[in-house]
Amino acid sequence: MSTLTRHLNGSRENVKMYNRRVQLPMLGEVAVPPPDKVAYYAGLGVLAALQVIEWPIAVVITAGHLLADQHFSGLVRGVGEALQDA
Repeated sequence: MSTLTRHLNGSRENVKMYNRRVQLPMLGEVAVPPPDKVAYYAGLGVLAALQVIEWPIAVVITAGHLLADQHFSGLVRGVGEALQDA
């Protein structure tokens, strides 16, 4: 198995992890990140609550991680579609 194939298989599993969804009242259906991401975001929240870091910094870090994850899943989807067309 080539390195690219192994990488794409791992990426496919990563995208599948984000398919968990929860129905919330007034918000509708919401995607739930994997448990390790939830723990990371909770840790940032605890640090901000204990005033170890300022809350605007915690918000910026969280937003950056969410945007990076969103870009990564879109990139993987694009590569998958390109390989499917080839």
